[in-house]
Amino acid sequence: MPDDVIVSARGVKRRYRMGEEEVWALAGVDLDIRRGEYLSIMGPSGSGKSTLFNMIGGLDRPTEGAVLLDGHDIREMDVRQVAYVRCRKVGFIFQTFNLVQVMTAEQNVMLPMTFAGVEDAAASRRARELLDMVGLGKRYDHRPEQLSGGQQQRVAIARAMANDPEIILADEPTGNLDLKTGEEIIRMLERFKREQGKTIISATHDHKMLAASDRVVYLVDGKITDIKTRDQLKISTGVIADRGAPSSAQ
Repeated sequence: MPDDVIVSARGVKRRYRMGEEEVWALAGVDLDIRRGEYLSIMGPSGSGKSTLFNMIGGLDRPTEGAVLLDGHDIREMDVRQVAYVRCRKVGFIFQTFNLVQVMTAEQNVMLPMTFAGVEDAAASRRARELLDMVGLGKRYDHRPEQLSGGQQQRVAIARAMANDPEIILADEPTGNLDLKTGEEIIRMLERFKREQGKTIISATHDHKMLAASDRVVYLVDGKITDIKTRDQLKISTGVIADRGAPSSAQ
């Protein structure tokens, strides 16, 4: 596995059983993701985006094939090793925010650090620094119900950054946001990639993501149908198109 590759999927298949029926969510995926790149995985609903996302984050395991993180096969890790990956190496951002409703913004951001064994005072300082960074310096004590959708997503981003992970996995991070707020979230993720060298992997329907992406992977029926680099995409204000991407993947 080359040093510049942080995630490598090899022949990844995932089968689910629905009653007596077998459904292949992934039907043989091969993909290398480079350190410090912004990669968007695009495709229609049911294409396998979220399944691949879950494989990379150790939330699920392949039926066949392997997902390697820094050269280590996630499928061969024990429960403690997978927990370490989720806590230290990967930060998760979800479309539905997944904040703990009874906790303040600060407490939500502290939570991954608590699981990692960080002392409370240090975790609190780090949480406030991160909330400042995402523009919520006056919202430390606000609970999710007191925050807008965009503000909740900012808390979720701060939480994802809590343990300084190498990889940020963002599953439809703009899906529940208005156009302006969605663009702000995309710019924020792109800044983390540019200034901190984070690897950003986003499963998305949102074509605004293309403007920040180094590469776009098109997934249809559990298979990669195309991969486009930034210079292969034609991006203009209000209109995002590409050269030759399959229409079913747009």
